[in-house]
Amino acid sequence: MNKYFVTGGAGFIGSHLVERLVGDGHAVTVYDDFSSGRLDNIAHLEGRQLTVVEGDVRDAKSVAKAMKGTHFVLHHAARPSVARSVEAPLETNATNVDGTLNVLEAARANKRTVKRVIYASSSAVYGDTPTLPKVETMATQPMSPYAVAKLAGENYCRAYFVAYGLETVALRYFNVFGPRQDPESPYAAVIPLFVKALSGRGKPLIYGDGKQTRDFTHVDNVVAANLAACIAPKAPGNVFNIACGSRVTIAGLANMIGELLDVSREPRTKPARTGDVRHSLADIARAEEFLSYRVRVNLREGLTSTVEWYTQ
Repeated sequence: MNKYFVTGGAGFIGSHLVERLVGDGHAVTVYDDFSSGRLDNIAHLEGRQLTVVEGDVRDAKSVAKAMKGTHFVLHHAARPSVARSVEAPLETNATNVDGTLNVLEAARANKRTVKRVIYASSSAVYGDTPTLPKVETMATQPMSPYAVAKLAGENYCRAYFVAYGLETVALRYFNVFGPRQDPESPYAAVIPLFVKALSGRGKPLIYGDGKQTRDFTHVDNVVAANLAACIAPKAPGNVFNIACGSRVTIAGLANMIGELLDVSREPRTKPARTGDVRHSLADIARAEEFLSYRVRVNLREGLTSTVEWYTQ
């Protein structure tokens, strides 16, 4: 049995990781400040090999103390959202950069037990470069404080691998979706917002002309990638795209969700938001080679199960 330390473990992605790890018989410590995560997301795991620590990744001493005895660190605590980072860049930097540095320092301090750190990065680091698909070796051009902070975290992970021998892996997530993604947040992602609008009496809201494209990734794919990154022998020191390797327009996404709900409504539109990229599509060959990553849930399968979860 391994012991896992999951920062942001009560959040959307983190809670799915925790659920899988506990289900596989591992001991898990969740470290979360509950600013966006919810205890309800992991309440059904109570009584299992689960410890919950309420804490902030900006508190270096608290992180180091809670991490003691850990074998694998899955770092998902962050101030999410491009839009939020544009509004509050200092807050984003403090949590996403300083917080990541605190996690890496805690792992280095606990190096007798910590085997590897997996860092949740983002496709936002690529910016709006016209080249598709996005390949890990291409130049990064972050367009928002959120993207800058995520890229800084990647670079710190690489530096700690080179300078201290701490095994680190960075995973660049492309538009993750699935159950438990909060539609009530002021910075909610597009899929839960579309489901909420179309399952009620509203119209989906699209920023821009709706022709922008995204590579949406079901959370089950992300969970599998994290578990693989913990044990893949050639993964340390590297960064990997985690996605489906296919894309859909935002307008097309709204239509797909409408079809699943048997609803047809013209969307509302607003101007494109600062920091949003035009097109996004991942090359996942590197993850396939190094992590034996495979797309387990494609977009339509994921949307079907996600819509069912929300409507129930």
